[in-house]
Amino acid sequence: MPSEDAKTSAHPTIIFADGACTGNPGPGGWGVIIATPDGQVTELGGFEPETTNNKMELTAVGRALRHLEDTPGEIHVYTDSTYVIFGITKWVWGWRKNGWKTADGKDVANAEFWKRLMAILAKRDKGQPVEFKYTRGHSGIPGNERVDQIAVA
Repeated sequence: MPSEDAKTSAHPTIIFADGACTGNPGPGGWGVIIATPDGQVTELGGFEPETTNNKMELTAVGRALRHLEDTPGEIHVYTDSTYVIFGITKWVWGWRKNGWKTADGKDVANAEFWKRLMAILAKRDKGQPVEFKYTRGHSGIPGNERVDQIAVA
């Protein structure tokens, strides 16, 4: 009979993450749902009095991954932010190589958030990937709808 660890490691931990802002900049919030393979569901959220939408999107992902720092196994992060998806899967490597400058020599927006996110991801062991997946916002996907509610609450 397989061990409990063997049973749960076959399935990834699922994160839904979202950020929101009233005005941009303005007051904003972030929301996260974490569902582990053993069936535990955790909701996290927070508020900032003056921020941007992109900062809240990055904060949501960063807080979720920090919450799971010591959690083994694969993680799938679902977000409706193409900024986060493209940033973490494509753009960040060039930014880092260029000293956190864009291709046209400007400072990378939210560089401190990207650096924190990269540091969190670097701490994960090899063979424990984090996959970032796009989900369309406001399209009836329960996890995405709930984090949207948490982010604006």
